[in-house]
Amino acid sequence: MARTVLVIVAVLVLLLGLLWIFQRRLIYLPDGARVPPASQVIPGARDVSFTTGDGLRLGAWYVPGDHDVTVLVAGGNAGNRLHRAPLARALAARGLPVLLMDYRGYGGNPGTPTEEGLRLDALAARAFLGDARVVYFGESLGAGVVTRLARERPPAGLVLRSPFTDLAAAGQEAYPFLPVRALLRDRFPVAEHIGGVRAPVVVVYGTADTIVPPRLSKAVADAAGNVRTVEVPGAGHNDLALLSGQELIGAVVDLAGRVRGA
Repeated sequence: MARTVLVIVAVLVLLLGLLWIFQRRLIYLPDGARVPPASQVIPGARDVSFTTGDGLRLGAWYVPGDHDVTVLVAGGNAGNRLHRAPLARALAARGLPVLLMDYRGYGGNPGTPTEEGLRLDALAARAFLGDARVVYFGESLGAGVVTRLARERPPAGLVLRSPFTDLAAAGQEAYPFLPVRALLRDRFPVAEHIGGVRAPVVVVYGTADTIVPPRLSKAVADAAGNVRTVEVPGAGHNDLALLSGQELIGAVVDLAGRVRGA
């Protein structure tokens, strides 16, 4: 019996050790393939690039518009900017300029994603836009990226789509049998940071989201100050309604209009 217990303990320790070492492969799921030229995907868009504070040259897509508020889009943990093209097209159709960034390791960009690395990527994207009035748009994991960015480079407004309170809370949903909070190295504490954001905030979430449950997004909204919530009935985390749906696009356009003259 004692030998059996020792074997079980050893296996558990080994499993937890492997999870500690390889955890970022479970968190970040980049599509690292090179994307096509921007103009082939979004009419009028162009390929741009900027350099991060640690020396990485990252590619992105910029879509011009006649609105004087630009939307900086930070995606979730999977895919690349090609997968967010419908969002950029929908916003551009309403006149909003869009910078569709990709993190390190995504969309043909060099580097390996980490929480600190994504922070540097977002800072470089914001610097690329110079003195423009900018609304930050963060999708899921990207909500953590832009909320931290908002503390360092205050935006005109902040849109959080399917945000979690912190990465551990979302991870516990996916792996309820693991001590996720004790294992995680990357934290993305959205609810902790959002209280320090002075810009108007919009939180958008789907009622049928099983990856980031609505209660986590509602908790983020509760922790924010000047906040509006937009609930999309029946929408799951990866549904088109939360990519380019009417409620989502309307929320971004409305926020851009409100901050336009502020």
